[in-house]
Amino acid sequence: MKKTTGTDRSITRKWRPATRAVRGGTWRSEHGETSEALFLTSGYTYDDAATVAARFAGEQEGMTYSRLQNPSVAMLEERIALMEGAEACRAQATGMAAMTTALLCQLSAGDHIVSARAAFGSCRWIVDNLLPRFGIEKTIVDGADNAAWEAAIRPNTKVFFFETPANPTMELVDMEYVCGLARAHGIVSVVDNAFCTPVLQRPLEFGADVVAYSATKLMDGQGRVLAGAVCGSEAFINEVLLPFQRNTGPNCSPFNAWIVFKGLETLELRARRQSENALKLGQFIEGRVPRMLHPGLPSHPQHDLAARQMDACGPIFSFILDGGRAQAHAVLDALELIDISNNIGDSKSLMCHPASTTHHNVGPEGRAEMGVEEGMLRINVGLEDIDDLIEDMDQALKKAGL
Repeated sequence: MKKTTGTDRSITRKWRPATRAVRGGTWRSEHGETSEALFLTSGYTYDDAATVAARFAGEQEGMTYSRLQNPSVAMLEERIALMEGAEACRAQATGMAAMTTALLCQLSAGDHIVSARAAFGSCRWIVDNLLPRFGIEKTIVDGADNAAWEAAIRPNTKVFFFETPANPTMELVDMEYVCGLARAHGIVSVVDNAFCTPVLQRPLEFGADVVAYSATKLMDGQGRVLAGAVCGSEAFINEVLLPFQRNTGPNCSPFNAWIVFKGLETLELRARRQSENALKLGQFIEGRVPRMLHPGLPSHPQHDLAARQMDACGPIFSFILDGGRAQAHAVLDALELIDISNNIGDSKSLMCHPASTTHHNVGPEGRAEMGVEEGMLRINVGLEDIDDLIEDMDQALKKAGL
């Protein structure tokens, strides 16, 4: 098996983003296949005992065990790192494995983390419930309030953690300010960029130290497999994250890595078209509902910030109805084309009621703090004809009295 120009940084650094998404990270076997091979193996053999000893000692490149290295997974890691503009990347089994690994690999008892209040329900569960079990202190802040981040800093603060846009409130964090503040105080900023991917937003360009992903979402884009990824400097990935991942095992399977790897080839096309569809659908819905939460619309309070740090606003937005859960469920039940589903990033349009699905586990008080109201609906806008989506939403809103 040989590496190709897709792994030669002296060559790939000259490529533009679209080329990196198609060619980056490609290895080829002696057969010269055009579609990258899938390596379904847990272990490897060696020509002699000296070779395996050198590999385990880190003195020679090569595979030792698929919990640490696998060709299919390595190709995915190299491609994501190239697209992100990161020095290194490690793939994980799921998006939540990526978030957990990115935090636990660097936090210990007595440390302090500052986290944005608006976040995916499982991310809040980690910060609110898991980290405190290990003696890690936490402070929850309004991510959109720059002053709140500074006020929360303590002598033992080690990590800032946030996603932008936030799921499902679509609140934004000013990455340039917050990540700059973190660096000024020796704090590591960890950004969940799953809603955008590097096609639409690149946190490292705004000073982020670590970028984490649920690759299950837009990177796969067709709702097929679970995967996650963490990007950062070589020092962070290899010296801080890798020992944790190697010994705890939240690794991405070769098959899932291969699926996501192939999905990246069409990521830019999908993300930009879905962003266009989402903006058009949001414009149609806005006059029909009490509150619209779409950063791409001028009505969003952080619209100007979105324009500064996002190339496009992605396929996902939310809106809030005055009729609470009953009216929100009525809209869902009236849909004919758009599916009821809690997934996002899919090429099919999906819609859900966060209070009873993705954020059910944080409880009523947690949802109230985060701004996840009973009348909120979140939609992932897919690649269908936008007129069909508008017609389906129109009839569903009418049936729900809107």
